[in-house]
Amino acid sequence: MTSHTPADTFPRQYARTLRYTVGAPRSFSVVPDGSRVVFLRSRSGGDRANLLWTLDTATGEERIAADPAVLLGGGEEDLSPAEKARRERSRESSAGIVGYALDAAGDRAAFALSGRLFTADLAAGTTAELPAVGPLLDPRLSPDGAHVAYANTAGELRLTRTDGGGDRALAEPDGPNVTWGQAEFIAQEEIDRTRGFWWSPDGERLLAERADDSPVRRWWIADPANPDREPAEVAYPAAGTANAEVGLWVLDLHGGRTEVSWDHAAFPYLARVHWSEGGVPLLLVQSRDQRAQRVLGLDVTTGATEVLFEEHDEVWLEAFPGVPAWTPDGKLVRISDQGGVRALVVGDQAVTGADLHVRSVVAVTAREVFFSASGGAEETDPEPGWIAVGRISHDGKELAWESANGRPFTSVTSAVHAGGITVRATAEPDLPGTLVQVARDLPEGVVVDDVATVASYAETPAITARPVFRFAGERRIPAAVFLPTGYDRERDGLLPVLMDPYGGPHGQRVVQAHNPHLNSQWFADQGFAVVVADGRGTPGRGPAWEKSIAFDFAGATLDDQVEALRALADEFPLDLDRVAIRGWSYGGYLAALAVLRRPDVFHAAVAGAPVTDWELYDTHYTERYLGHPAERPEVYAANSLNGYAAGLERPLMIIHGLADDNVVAAHTLRLSSALLAAGRPHTVLPLSGVTHMTPQEEVAENLLLLQVDFVKRSLGL
Repeated sequence: MTSHTPADTFPRQYARTLRYTVGAPRSFSVVPDGSRVVFLRSRSGGDRANLLWTLDTATGEERIAADPAVLLGGGEEDLSPAEKARRERSRESSAGIVGYALDAAGDRAAFALSGRLFTADLAAGTTAELPAVGPLLDPRLSPDGAHVAYANTAGELRLTRTDGGGDRALAEPDGPNVTWGQAEFIAQEEIDRTRGFWWSPDGERLLAERADDSPVRRWWIADPANPDREPAEVAYPAAGTANAEVGLWVLDLHGGRTEVSWDHAAFPYLARVHWSEGGVPLLLVQSRDQRAQRVLGLDVTTGATEVLFEEHDEVWLEAFPGVPAWTPDGKLVRISDQGGVRALVVGDQAVTGADLHVRSVVAVTAREVFFSASGGAEETDPEPGWIAVGRISHDGKELAWESANGRPFTSVTSAVHAGGITVRATAEPDLPGTLVQVARDLPEGVVVDDVATVASYAETPAITARPVFRFAGERRIPAAVFLPTGYDRERDGLLPVLMDPYGGPHGQRVVQAHNPHLNSQWFADQGFAVVVADGRGTPGRGPAWEKSIAFDFAGATLDDQVEALRALADEFPLDLDRVAIRGWSYGGYLAALAVLRRPDVFHAAVAGAPVTDWELYDTHYTERYLGHPAERPEVYAANSLNGYAAGLERPLMIIHGLADDNVVAAHTLRLSSALLAAGRPHTVLPLSGVTHMTPQEEVAENLLLLQVDFVKRSLGL
């Protein structure tokens, strides 16, 4: 790590370094023969432009494979609106090379830069620009490296030869709102599927998504600070309204085209596509209410599909990273909720038990499955928040853990694996950043750290986070508590409290790592006891924990913040007469909900980009948890904020980016109107030109300062 600039304050450094991610290595791949590791990293903690790097696993030597400054001749990047939207969906704030794809051998990489197409010969260390009709999106090499397929902003899926021999369209839009080869909004934002096309292992054909968003309701995102500009048109599928029509086609390189058939009416969501060497392509499709899903096997010749597995759940089903997949000997690998346990299943056998909560599949080899997991339904963990990568034999009899520090249950680890090489990234609570190590498998299956440590150029944080982890209350709510640096209880007494949750689905805040807690520690250093609590609905505690919020956001998630606060006050110096709460997105919803419904507990709130009316949020997310608004209008009324406006008794600041196309500013404006109609004073801070991520340095820095000032004034500090 590099040191920070002495003149930096924490808020400025935190904003400038994109939460200390700039300069850290990321996006790892291991080539199939294990000879090299490919990754992205910028030159320093102050440079957001990522370069493409390789690491030789025989020598540990790192080498630059592609440098955007050289390829662009020192010019600035020019990103299309479609690429900016794609990055917003994937929460990507960095610059330069932000993604790449390899051929089957891992000898060549393809990537987009400023809407143009480039390839890098990883062995020779050379780069080349290829002809392409751009601005392009998501270029991907064929397995043999002879072609690159890519989507573009015109909605086409195109093919270009890597020898420069020509560029042509494989599929062109047959309507004004049709795109080929691009994941639609719901897939990107909610299903964690960013890809829209997939190469066959022999490189002779592709599976390609065709999406038509004509049925989707149009919204317009205006820029009030610049009234001369036209509003941006956005196809936004709000809860209860139509989604894009999504289909899948087999396209061969010679012009053949076959439509893939399945029961679209019953299973409209295309959640996953997997096409591995030696196995038929797998599709995972979901019903609109997400209570049923099917794993389908595809005949690429006819387009017909066969149901390989079907499951149902009375609440909802999840789509997990890395599955469904095949083992090399033809067993189906999946993750399934069985008997209150989220288990890894190989063939027909669950190979993990109640002591683990499986989160994703990392890799599948001839004898093992690499997977990510945390503590399970048995609740035997002494501390919350660990995430580990394990490797388990197909029969479940042999299990080993990957961890750079040798302590998988007191850290957060992620990994990639191929060719007998594992790249694992381990974060710990008492060390800044993440340690990335490259390890080689020995023949007997033992892992040894005998290759290299990948350097990080990320800046060292200006402060040190000191989380104290607890399970709080009878429900054993995962929590982390932060006290001011240098706090002395006899001298300083009880502290005003700042609850700092996300508190909702897919957002785990209590993790055994350092950097994710820096923001909370900084708030603590301003004179607060800060509490982060992951109540029911947050991930990592078992299916029952996650699904207990069904049809009840406003009850379960708020109740658990109150329980955690009161339970932790028995041990920590929390002044329950001075309690504020802040949050962003779902956390913003929860913060506003807290002062509206529980003014007896919460005395001030800062709500950033809050969802205030769930009928304004998207289909896949909202209907999974609250049902269809036409079928459950009372649920939407009970869980939205506007109906509680008359109950506001406490100071409330609402912050919203006016360019936000995920949680649109209408949420804040409607709540503000309801508060005004009820005669309730409140503060609204509109952010011109700011999206849901607030990536601008000055905005991100000053938002922290303004929140502290508001909370202190509101609590009389």
